[in-house]
Amino acid sequence: MPESVRQVNPWIVAISVMFGTFMEVLDTTVVNVSLPHIAGSMSATTEEATWVLTSYLVANAIILPMTGWLASQFGRKRLLMISVTGFTIASFFCGLAPNMAALIVFRCFQGAFGGALQPLSQAVLLEAFPPQDRGKAMGFWGLGIVVAPILGPVLGGYLTDSYNWRWVFYVNIPVGIASIVMVRLFLFDPPYLRRKAASIDYLGMGLLTLAIASIQILLDKGEQDDWLSSVFIRTLLVIGVLGSIAFVVRELTAEHPVVNLRVLKERTFSAGIVLITVVGFVLYGSMVLLPIWLQTLLGYPAVEAGLTLAPRGIGSFIAMPVVGMLVSKIDPRKIIVGGLLTTAVTLFQFSKLSLAAGYWDFFWPQFFQGIAMGMVFVPLTTVTMSRIPREQMGNATSINSLMRNVGASLGIASLTTYMSRQQQVHLNHLGAHVSPYNAMTQKMMANMPGTPQQGYARMWGMVSRQAAILSYVDAFILLAAIFAALVPLIFLMKRPARGAAPPAGAAH
Repeated sequence: MPESVRQVNPWIVAISVMFGTFMEVLDTTVVNVSLPHIAGSMSATTEEATWVLTSYLVANAIILPMTGWLASQFGRKRLLMISVTGFTIASFFCGLAPNMAALIVFRCFQGAFGGALQPLSQAVLLEAFPPQDRGKAMGFWGLGIVVAPILGPVLGGYLTDSYNWRWVFYVNIPVGIASIVMVRLFLFDPPYLRRKAASIDYLGMGLLTLAIASIQILLDKGEQDDWLSSVFIRTLLVIGVLGSIAFVVRELTAEHPVVNLRVLKERTFSAGIVLITVVGFVLYGSMVLLPIWLQTLLGYPAVEAGLTLAPRGIGSFIAMPVVGMLVSKIDPRKIIVGGLLTTAVTLFQFSKLSLAAGYWDFFWPQFFQGIAMGMVFVPLTTVTMSRIPREQMGNATSINSLMRNVGASLGIASLTTYMSRQQQVHLNHLGAHVSPYNAMTQKMMANMPGTPQQGYARMWGMVSRQAAILSYVDAFILLAAIFAALVPLIFLMKRPARGAAPPAGAAH
């Protein structure tokens, strides 16, 4: 078997596993712009339609941390084949779904089968390439993980407008078939991944499912239900916290845990996990802010809003292969620091924009932010995994992918709530200055056409828009400060030895 592995060009292996991974990551955002069309065609409310997103994310998050254990039970190649095949079939049935209930069920299956693809592809690439070329491998992997969510809304908007929302799912079928064929032909399991006849940690699996599902639904639905004022959200919070504590205790004491948390004893890995969680928080949080800004305040159609976000993907596409080659030549920790500070600057640039901002005002900060994210993502993944032994790689990549997704969910939920609160604060402050007894208000009212009531309505609209833009300013300043504050964490990470494999005893 080892001879077969060596005969396969690692780039062929990389392409084989990234077909399915790109497709799976794309599906986390490709449905976003199609939700109103899905709701309309199925006579459902927009709130009901959001379960199309939530069901996918919950199922995906439950499987993510189990991937290393599943690979040891079924074999990595077999698990990849099962995952891609199941994801492709589920995509087909999502497209055929006759009603909302069926679509949500099929999306659960799609998310469950797709959950293993990110950590599996990362583990395969880290092993397919020699240690000195792992930066290049992570640059290629990062293209799929970072660029796919940015392209999702663009592709989803185009398919929905030009054809039908069902094509958002059908487009996965040819990609899935290509991935199945290539994995079957070119991927081989390493000899140490032979199936283990260990007892199954059913209690750990149950606690993990309970904790992750509760937390994911809480984050996704919290803002809609006004957080702790809802009994449903309070119940989810209690279940999520208690379930997480019980899960950690169980996994640290179980002889054969479904997720080996002992890998967190490695300082470089645990520091990297904190960093990747916050990177997910900022990256996905800001990706949600900009489309809303463009569509609600500047009046961009969905497709144009998606295209306006493309420069970030272009920057990442250019940067990641270059950074991948530099990682083996320059201390990757220095590259990460440069990326964090550059991202902080670009986020601060967004805080200086106004309602008069045009396309190019968004283009350049996003382009340089894409480059900066390449400078963060590639070396951070390389350094984080540098001291993990090969037999723990699947388990470590599972934890890495899970925490990035948890960070993304936290970012979206937290920023949505923060902006809502800040907008109300600014609305109260600005509204206090709009009064019929104020000279400036009287002057503006005199110049407005129509009745006084129409004039006050227009003025209230102006105040609301200004309050909204000020809440975006606050959000981007907060994100910039968070990224700048991450720099000291880099010094907790050890520089990977050049050309050396991870130490055999690390992270046991």
